[in-house]
Amino acid sequence: MLTLESNHWSKLHHAYGAATDIPALLAQLTTLPGSLGETEPWFSLWSALAHQGDVFDASFAAVPHVVRAAATNPLGADAVYFQFPAWVEICRRKQELEVPGELAAAYFDALAKLPSLVAAASAREWDADFMQCALSAIAAAKGQPLVAEAVQELSPEVAGEFMEWFFER
Repeated sequence: MLTLESNHWSKLHHAYGAATDIPALLAQLTTLPGSLGETEPWFSLWSALAHQGDVFDASFAAVPHVVRAAATNPLGADAVYFQFPAWVEICRRKQELEVPGELAAAYFDALAKLPSLVAAASAREWDADFMQCALSAIAAAKGQPLVAEAVQELSPEVAGEFMEWFFER
């Protein structure tokens, strides 16, 4: 995993240019801040690293840090700690991007940890949002980006409509 102190962040990019601001944002995740509204650091992380469905080399470097933060307390991590890595993988697959070689091992190792983290979070109460993000993370980690994306959209209301459509077709 690329350390937050590494000078290599200046060579990585996000939606607005060089990723030199990303380590400071990722460092804030150690306290597991929530993501409601436009709260930081999540607002800036999403805006820079998963901008309108685009992901960047800095996105791949950030995912292991997000997963590591979630691993410190899966019961206390908010849904975004599962949604963000899943969304990065969904977008990567849609854009048919390769993870740069120096980032690949840490990125794919982080994705592989998601199902275990979801299992560790199973003892907590799950609202619909957490359920969608947790299931999406499993699907993304297991190489199913279309299912991962569908699950992120599958709220209880949409699920009801989907089931009606499914049985009527």
